[in-house]
Amino acid sequence: MTDKEQRVRIVTDTTAVLPLEYLQSHPVEVIPQVILFGEDSFLEDLDISFEEFIEKLKTSADLPKTAAPPIQSAEEAFRKQLKYAHTVLAIHPSTEISGTVRSATIAKEQSFPNEDIRILDTRQIGANLATMVKLAETWAEEGRHADEIMDQLEDMIPRGRVYFLVDTLEYLQRGGRIGAASALLGTALQIKPILSMEEGRITAFEKVRTHNKAYERLKEIAQEKIKDPDSAYLSVGHADRLEDARRLAAELKVIFSIDEVPVYNMGASITTHAGPGVLKIAFFTDLL
Repeated sequence: MTDKEQRVRIVTDTTAVLPLEYLQSHPVEVIPQVILFGEDSFLEDLDISFEEFIEKLKTSADLPKTAAPPIQSAEEAFRKQLKYAHTVLAIHPSTEISGTVRSATIAKEQSFPNEDIRILDTRQIGANLATMVKLAETWAEEGRHADEIMDQLEDMIPRGRVYFLVDTLEYLQRGGRIGAASALLGTALQIKPILSMEEGRITAFEKVRTHNKAYERLKEIAQEKIKDPDSAYLSVGHADRLEDARRLAAELKVIFSIDEVPVYNMGASITTHAGPGVLKIAFFTDLL
């Protein structure tokens, strides 16, 4: 084994929606999710880009599905990071909506039983997961101990908040990930539901008339919930709604007088279950 360059290295997966530019400049190892169109399977961001996925989604007779990453993919990611660090932190989405934690756990138990690999169910997905991974990587590069990093991440978990709009509930319904939001399935077409993610599950937040009112309501929710903008790590996510996402991020920067509101593409594996046309805000509260 080579000399360790860094005390802690980070592993995550493609539901963290980290942009390529970030991954090219930071040593985060990413496990690809599996996208299924009928009998055809693709590794997210390796075999199929988000743009290719959207085109296929619009033309395919089959609605896509996802499968948990193969155990071998987690093993490969761990093996790479253990070359450079004594400890690996695997930071993954909620077990309520993804089997990634299970794949990572089996990979550790089968192939690395004596290595310091710590697997975290963040109860988040998408933009908030991206925030947690990027913070963990920053802290690791600063040389912080794994215990401190894990404590910081675990403190963030119950404070994560996500609110989002969908064009249709069809994808969430078919994927079985709609949870308490199923009460909205019979809603009239002119009603636009705002959904939230709580404790790793998707739930109904409120009903709003028209898309424009729902868009404005997202900004109001952010203002109601965020007390300290500097520690909220506010971000915007979208699925094939880039212009709306950029506009929303720009307006939120003005509202909160902050320099940056990252915009994240939601990626193929999340869009598989939420459908195209999603617009969301994600942040961490300073109070439980």
